[in-house]
Amino acid sequence: MFIPLHDANSLKYIKVQYVTISLIVLNTLIWLITGPLLVPEDVSNAATMGLGYIPAIAFDYAHLAPNLVLVPDEATYLTYSFLHGDFWHLAGNMIFLWVFGDNVEDALGHIRFLIFYLLCAAAGALMHGLINTASQAPLIGASGAISGVVAAYFLLHPKVRVWVLVLFRIPLPLPAFIPLAFWIGQQFFMLVADPESGVSWGAHVGGIIAGLVLVVILRRRNVPLFDRTIVTPRAVRHVEATVAAAPIPAIVNPGKSSPWGRQS
Repeated sequence: MFIPLHDANSLKYIKVQYVTISLIVLNTLIWLITGPLLVPEDVSNAATMGLGYIPAIAFDYAHLAPNLVLVPDEATYLTYSFLHGDFWHLAGNMIFLWVFGDNVEDALGHIRFLIFYLLCAAAGALMHGLINTASQAPLIGASGAISGVVAAYFLLHPKVRVWVLVLFRIPLPLPAFIPLAFWIGQQFFMLVADPESGVSWGAHVGGIIAGLVLVVILRRRNVPLFDRTIVTPRAVRHVEATVAAAPIPAIVNPGKSSPWGRQS
């Protein structure tokens, strides 16, 4: 288990990751508005039922009470991804989006990245629904969409070094493909090993599959997959440039010893 902290991967095609920032702000605002901190618990639960994705309703096994219907059933394939249960649920998803989303947005462009994000969210809901067709528990959270972003980053920038917090306590700089391959593999493993978990591994897997396919289709024409460029952090590049620019000292009295040893 790991938490991404930072990647040394600068933007190449866009100046600011407007969509990524907007999604983080929107998710945070919706959590604040619908969360129990600002509204009564019964109102929060009503929002979860009305905007969350409920497989039994999506597949016509059940129907929501009229007073709880907030959007058409089809819209919940997207609306669920903007709801979060608590601060840590929100924070975990938004950290992944902040670290990896900007470079995927850079590779796709603003509009196509937004389309990509929403399609990955919908794919996550669909996979969850296909696995739990009769479930009446609402699915909430952006992890289906975030899983697609992680999968896209894995294909685009596997060699970029990413600082990750391993086991929630050990910070390590690793090539992206190491933690991301482990994380992607874990989602598929957990889907088989613990399908009844409170975490929807199916939504994660659906988002991953969508992300792997869509990034190939939606990326800019000149953006390669499996980018071999190893991006060096700016601080390191600055030190290297300073060393390279330093003047070579003149050789005085070649071959003569100095008090500190032989000059070279």
